Amino acid sequence: MLPGSLDQSELYRLLVQGVKDYAIFALDPTGVVSSWNDGARRLKGYEAHEIIGRHFSTFYPDEDKDKPPRELAIARAEGRFEEEGWRVRKDGTRFWANVLITPLYGPDGELVAFAKVTRDLTERKKAEEQRLAHVEQLLAENAARRVAESANQAKSVFLAVMSHELRTPINAIIGYSELLADEIPGALNDQQRKHLDRVRMSARHLLGLIENVLTVSHVEAGKEVLTIDRVDAGALARESAELVAPTAAAKGLRYEVDIPDEPCWVASDAVKVRQILSNLLTNAVKFTERGTVSLSMQRDGANLRFTVRDTGVGIPPEDQAHVFDRFWQASGLRTGRAGGVGLGLHVVRQLAVMLGGSVALESQVGVGSRFVVSLPVAS
Repeated sequence: MLPGSLDQSELYRLLVQGVKDYAIFALDPTGVVSSWNDGARRLKGYEAHEIIGRHFSTFYPDEDKDKPPRELAIARAEGRFEEEGWRVRKDGTRFWANVLITPLYGPDGELVAFAKVTRDLTERKKAEEQRLAHVEQLLAENAARRVAESANQAKSVFLAVMSHELRTPINAIIGYSELLADEIPGALNDQQRKHLDRVRMSARHLLGLIENVLTVSHVEAGKEVLTIDRVDAGALARESAELVAPTAAAKGLRYEVDIPDEPCWVASDAVKVRQILSNLLTNAVKFTERGTVSLSMQRDGANLRFTVRDTGVGIPPEDQAHVFDRFWQASGLRTGRAGGVGLGLHVVRQLAVMLGGSVALESQVGVGSRFVVSLPVAS
């Protein structure tokens, strides 16, 4: 006898009953349940009177009735049977379990029982499935990213080629129209000059659209580069204003340019500054039916501020956060009336940021808008 008057079998029984995280069954050589612990009751959901004295295959679903004999046969032939898989509780819920069946032999080597131990691994299974799903998601995102990068590269190549092919004839149209406007081939009457001005404006408008599409493509592909040089910001502003002046005049708008006469030398990218100002002025003229469009420039310490004002339709407060989004205007009613694809302001912001600056907007519906581009004097 052991201390406390417990023999070995009683002590073993108490130890088995004390294990709460494992379901421990004792099966006779045929697979009938002779005893189990409290962990088995908690895991399987049966009371003792429902399972003691019954073959353990009783508690398997109908589609798994062939499993218990196979499990016992393997345990007897190989000394143990172990697997992980789904098991079913009394209430029909499933759980992922590790099952171990071990044969027990008496002194004479005869099989006297099987010990069946089941452990609930559902939480571990869920964690593994979540990790697997995460890995699959990452792989899918990586594959999608590679496809997108490949498509983006193809798009950039296509746009670069097409922009060259389109710009060449458009520049020719603009060049020939300017020769005609200068009356080099011969004199023009008023009607001819009017039509010629429309041709020139349309060609310049189309050229601006092509430049914006190409810029967006290059920026998104990380291929847009800066060419910093010493440039006269005032001269750039006046050039940009002159490009848009014919369109403003055609609409009968008052067009004001307030640029200091003296040179204002800065270190920046002349092409990108000109594109920023041209886009802002074009946008202002586009959405102004009557009144004034103006451009001004001021030096503010280490920054240069360009301000474009208009007395156009204005932008509702709820839309002001979106005007710099790519293609946003393409879905708005105002663009449908005024034309454009909604890239002009998006390009303005992209290029301003590239130059180390920013762009701000103030607008009131029915009153007009004010765009302020702030660029560092030394980019």
